[in-house]
This record gives sequence, C-alpha cells and structure tokens, in this order.
Amino acid sequence: MTHDEVRALLLSFPGVEDGVSYGEPSFKVAGKFFTWMRPALDDSIVVHLDNLDERELLIEMDPATFHFTDHYRDYPIVLARIATVDPVWLKTRMERRWRKVAPRRLMKGIDQA
Repeated sequence: MTHDEVRALLLSFPGVEDGVSYGEPSFKVAGKFFTWMRPALDDSIVVHLDNLDERELLIEMDPATFHFTDHYRDYPIVLARIATVDPVWLKTRMERRWRKVAPRRLMKGIDQA
C-alpha cells in the first residue's frame, strides 16, 4: 500500500479526520484517537490488537510486515509496514478499531450500508 491508500482507507470510515500528533500523521474519529502513521519507524502504521498474543503471532507469521518497538512492548499494538501490509487485513483491523472508538450514531450509518 501507499500512504495515500492508507489515508484514503482511514478517511473512508465515518467521522474520521486527519491531523498531526507528535509531528506524525494521525487520525481521530469524533475527537477520539483512532490511529497514526509512524514514518520514522520503518514507515509503519499503528494497529491496535485485542491482545499481546495476537501481536506475537503476526510477527512470527510475517516479520517483514509486522514489528514493534520497546515503547509498545506492554500494549496490544503492532506496527505494520505500509508497503507490505495486506490491504484487506488492514481494513478489517481498522474497522474493528473504528467500532471501538466511534460513537453509536456513526455506527448506525455504516451498519445500514
């Protein structure tokens, strides 16, 4: 994927706005933090997971795409390299994250579509 493709994917979810956090591209939904890109960390996007075991499995299955830094060691987060991440996988993960942070009024619109 490219940065533009990732940005378009993230902005396709209702209520998502782009911005900047700590000098890097970030995204919020209805004012709540959604995710951000980390160009300085192997040109990656931050993906929130359900648990740490899932992260370990992803890294084991595809270390060319998935990694993390010590900063994220204690959090269920994985860094996915934008150039090699599977677009279908990323869309699914981002939708799960969106559903966790989006207000119910926004979910009604996407569920009806």
